[in-house]
Amino acid sequence: MSTFKKKILKNGMTILFEKRNLPIVSVAFAVRNGGVNELEKEKGISHFIEHMLYKGTKNRTSKQIAEEIEKNGGELNGFTSENLTAFWCKMPSDKLEIALEVLSDMIKNPLFDENELEKERKVIFEEIKMYKDTPRLHVFDEIQKELYKEPFGIPLIGTYKTMNSINKTKILEKFEKTYTSNNLILCVIGNADFNEIVDFAEKNFGDKESKIFEPEIKLRNAIRIEKRKGIDQANLVFGYHVPLDDKSKLSAKILITLMADGMSSRLFQEIREKRNLAYAVKGFSETGKNFAYNLIYIGTQKENIEKVKELILKEFEKLQEDLSEKELEEVKKQIIGNYYINMEDSFNQLYNLLGFEIEGKAEDFYEFDKKIEKISLEDVKKLAKKIKKGNFSFFALVPEE
Repeated sequence: MSTFKKKILKNGMTILFEKRNLPIVSVAFAVRNGGVNELEKEKGISHFIEHMLYKGTKNRTSKQIAEEIEKNGGELNGFTSENLTAFWCKMPSDKLEIALEVLSDMIKNPLFDENELEKERKVIFEEIKMYKDTPRLHVFDEIQKELYKEPFGIPLIGTYKTMNSINKTKILEKFEKTYTSNNLILCVIGNADFNEIVDFAEKNFGDKESKIFEPEIKLRNAIRIEKRKGIDQANLVFGYHVPLDDKSKLSAKILITLMADGMSSRLFQEIREKRNLAYAVKGFSETGKNFAYNLIYIGTQKENIEKVKELILKEFEKLQEDLSEKELEEVKKQIIGNYYINMEDSFNQLYNLLGFEIEGKAEDFYEFDKKIEKISLEDVKKLAKKIKKGNFSFFALVPEE
């Protein structure tokens, strides 16, 4: 905790910093806006803006943006999530100033050139096709539709309809409303000076403010099967909602680890090792400021779908009866160990701190292990009791003969 520093500037911008001694620095400018902040008619616009910020500024072409980072030994990328859009690079630490200058230029001075916008629209259409054509990616998009009503149920990337309707005027309007100082976060992990980072931010960003739009998120539970020719394996996802309080989110992390995280997990042992019904059995816990859900992914034969679904439900029932303090403590050790391992990479840590800042406070990240330790047997069993017939969502993509 002693290496972490945070400051909120007078203009509302948040600075997050963790000191490290290796000669590497990871840097990100992020805005508190993502898929969850979009109306149905503009779904995908946050991701579109992310793409466009790499296409040139008033000072740099897209090639110059890439060259200034890469020719100085760095890597450059970005991502859009439900609550966050970020632009980041990893650099040798003595090139921090270049990283700050290039990324801030992208945030402050994007061109949004009409020709580039149309070209990038085509790129995103190809990205949509990639997700649809890849069964394992497709089922994760589709399960969200069965867990949430629109607009949150619509994939983050948008649809052909929404992407065709988004023009330069709409992009500029969204950008002006969201990319303001009070919504920006600058996060730096590595061998750098905190005061110099703060000084850079104070000199280079004004004090424009705005409020991020937050549509209502409406829950649903549904089961759907989609058939497709040309595939050999059924890909299925089992999902369930998690209450939004901190204790429930932490309990959800423990529950998904018990059920489907790693070769020692209950469902891996039951479905793969004991019954040989699948190769991949994986669990995921997705949480944000205003949503939370767990997912279990399994690849199996078409005729085994109902059997696998019933095994999942049965294992949740079984856990309510036989989860012991010993097993709970073992899983807590697993989670905390993974937490420490994940911190090793500076980009992972950057991602961690941004996520915690969006959900509440970045500094809470450093208390995660202590909070996990406090979750009780009853907390986990209480959440497991919620997963029963009629209280989960299920989607499967299956071969069509």
